[in-house]
Amino acid sequence: MGWISSHPYYSRVLAGIMTVLDGRDVQLRIHTVTNPDDVEAVDAIARRVSVGAVLADGPPTLASRLHQQCRRVVSLVATSRSVPAVEADNADGAYAAVQYLHQLGRRRIAAVHGPDDTCGISRRSGYRRAVDEFGLPDLSTGGGFRREVGFDGARELLDLHPDIDAMFVACDLMAAGAVQAITATGRRVPQDVSVVGFDDSIAAVCANPPLSTMRMPVEDMASTATRLLLDGPVPAGYRQRFPVELIVRESTAPQP
Repeated sequence: MGWISSHPYYSRVLAGIMTVLDGRDVQLRIHTVTNPDDVEAVDAIARRVSVGAVLADGPPTLASRLHQQCRRVVSLVATSRSVPAVEADNADGAYAAVQYLHQLGRRRIAAVHGPDDTCGISRRSGYRRAVDEFGLPDLSTGGGFRREVGFDGARELLDLHPDIDAMFVACDLMAAGAVQAITATGRRVPQDVSVVGFDDSIAAVCANPPLSTMRMPVEDMASTATRLLLDGPVPAGYRQRFPVELIVRESTAPQP
């Protein structure tokens, strides 16, 4: 719960849900599952669902189990085919981030990826598609959507490849950590290394310098999922994809 409360993604999900529930006689409850393979915990949540469940995160196996036990589920991440989902175009967003850095004249574009989950995998595939298309080397590492992963990953990449001139980092919290690691080595952001994050969360605005990032419309996605459940039933396999948008701030600049 400490990690969830400190991660800006979840506060944005809650904000989107609450804009729809305001003035309605519907209570919002928050449930967490520590172990995705804990079938009893998932089934217990399914039994308590009344209007519906917005799945903010979780692997396809968890989503499938929840949907089997309770058909009133909409996921905010890419998931198994049967589970309705309102998701961001993560792969194209990552591709667009690398494309933008390439247009700035950057040619050693590294990546600090997220975990091996649905969003992390999609963003990784977008990065790899871009570097393949532009004929760039794949300079990447990763681990999880946490600030310290961004810091450690950036340090590792810079030690291995000192000539890196840009980084795509899979979320803003990680990107803020990456900026700290880059400046700790004496390099300047954006002159020596330009950085693009993902999400457009409060972490991007508060970073120093403020981060260029791919804006994921989390609030819109969460409110859409909530309306679908209120209007229900939501057909199995329903899909709605939201585009992501490049937001340019001070962490990127043309290659000197």
